[in-house]
Amino acid sequence: MMKNNRNDRIVYSINVSDIQEVANQVLERTLTKKEVALVEDSVGDYLDWFQAIENSIRKHVKE
Repeated sequence: MMKNNRNDRIVYSINVSDIQEVANQVLERTLTKKEVALVEDSVGDYLDWFQAIENSIRKHVKE
């Protein structure tokens, strides 16, 4: 039986509902399955995960 490794726990995620919510706000419509797939494939290109983690560490952790 494999033990659950706390280091593999997902901290933040974006789901299709999140994508559709933004599409409805900016485009005033729901995306098609094909459009969702395109967004899924590239949304990570626009997220600076290193900077987001660093900012959070600096906000909450004292040196």
